[in-house]
Formats: sequence, C-alpha cells, structure tokens
Amino acid sequence: MFRNWSASRLVVAGVLTAVVAVLTLMVRVPIAPTRGYIHLGDAGVYFAAFAFGPAIGFVAGGLGTGLADVLGGYAHWAPLSFLFHGFQGLVAGYLALRGGRGGHLLGWLVGSIIMIGGYFLAEVILYGLGPAATEVPGNLSQAIAGGLIGLPLAAAIRRAWPPVQRLATPTTWRER
Repeated sequence: MFRNWSASRLVVAGVLTAVVAVLTLMVRVPIAPTRGYIHLGDAGVYFAAFAFGPAIGFVAGGLGTGLADVLGGYAHWAPLSFLFHGFQGLVAGYLALRGGRGGHLLGWLVGSIIMIGGYFLAEVILYGLGPAATEVPGNLSQAIAGGLIGLPLAAAIRRAWPPVQRLATPTTWRER
C-alpha cells in the first residue's frame, strides 16, 4: 500500500495528519463516566479518506488521532485510536474509491461502525457494558458530524482541483 509513495503523497499525508491532530485537540467535549471526549477529528479523517484515498486516510486518521491522544493527556488510548481511526479512514477511502456514487456514503457508514464499534468493545473491556454504552451516542454524533463536514469538503476539493485524484489513486491502486 505504501510502496513507491511520491514526495507529494508524503507531504499530503503529513499535513493531513497534523490537521486531524489539531481538529481532535481543538474542540473536546468531555463524556462521563469514562472521561472520553467528542472531537472534530473525524471530519479530518473523512476528508483525508474521501479526497486523497484510503492510504492517506489511514495514515492521517491513525497517526493524527494517536498523536492528539498523546499530546492531550490520553496517551493510553493512542494505540487504539491509531487502529480505530486508521481503519476508519482506510475502509472509508477504499469504499469511496471503489463504490461509485454510493461509495462515499457506504464508506462513511462502515467507517463510522468501525470507529464506534472499536471504542465500544475497548470500553466494555476496560470499564464495563454500562459506561461503554454511555459513550455510543457521543461517538455516533462525532461520526455524523465528521461525515457532514468531511464529505462536502472533499467533494469541493475534488471539483476545485481535479489532479487530487492522482494522489488518491496511485498506480498501485489502479492496477488492482
């Protein structure tokens, strides 16, 4: 997936990683009882995945939220955030790339299920079913807001700058 990345793809992935980290740290709404929080990072994850493809969605989503956890005092969550948000971006970007007109919505739905389900399972193990269940509405609203911001923003970027498609579909993806 990451073989033969151009300098442009590396730069875009790095910038979007920083964007996701800032969006995650910028607005944090605490959720009790697990002391988690709702953030805008999912908007960056979906934007990266839909505008620049699954690989950049994975890198920006995983590294960006993991970095935000480390910087924001939730370092113990960083590995799980890397996995959940990374796979959220990977799957959303892949389904959008392969799914035609409905692929973006399907990517948003499946990516949201991955993120919400991942955190739910981790919280059940760490805190129990009751506290984990209280986090689901917050994570759902975060995923909805992320898609409502990320989808139109990615569409606008693709319309304004059509060459962005080359960054989303490098030769390794087109050959499959």
